[in-house]
Amino acid sequence: MSHRFRTIALSTCLVWPLLLQAAPTTVQGVSFDDPLELQGHKLSLNGAGARYKAVFKVYAMGLYLERKASSPEEVLAAPGAKRISITMLREIDANELGKLFTRGVEDNAPKGEMSHLIPGLIRMGEIFGEQKKLAAGDTFTVDWLPDSGATLTVRGKVQGAPFKEAAFFNALLRIWLGPNPADWKLKDALLGKPS
Repeated sequence: MSHRFRTIALSTCLVWPLLLQAAPTTVQGVSFDDPLELQGHKLSLNGAGARYKAVFKVYAMGLYLERKASSPEEVLAAPGAKRISITMLREIDANELGKLFTRGVEDNAPKGEMSHLIPGLIRMGEIFGEQKKLAAGDTFTVDWLPDSGATLTVRGKVQGAPFKEAAFFNALLRIWLGPNPADWKLKDALLGKPS
């Protein structure tokens, strides 16, 4: 075996594992790592896209699951940990964003479920109201862990106790994946459908 061949073979063995690792997905300059670890759970990026309101970019969003899902029903029924990751692309009044999320839940909640969601929505509205403004580049996540519930983290800081109800986390997911999503193109992107 020639020295040159051995060098190429060794280089290939060293580089190959790096090639097998997925590169981050970038949306409007925001990187979404894939995979990522959430308290011992390995999550894959199911999809990522940008939320537009009229012609304005509002935020970039990624949806992480333990196993890939291609329909809203699969995402909602998927067991295990999940993450919603949002990075602002422009400054927005945080109180207004909280109201938009409440409206999104109202537009997509199954009949009879809304009354059970109100306490969580009030609390989430208060959390966003305390933030005043979210600037371009600010990030927040909502992490679902079956043992503890949904944890809201804004700018890297956990906001109070977890929301315990799975129905509340699913109601948040329906903002983007429900029958009246905030943005149809973003819905497709989060489900991993090509644009």
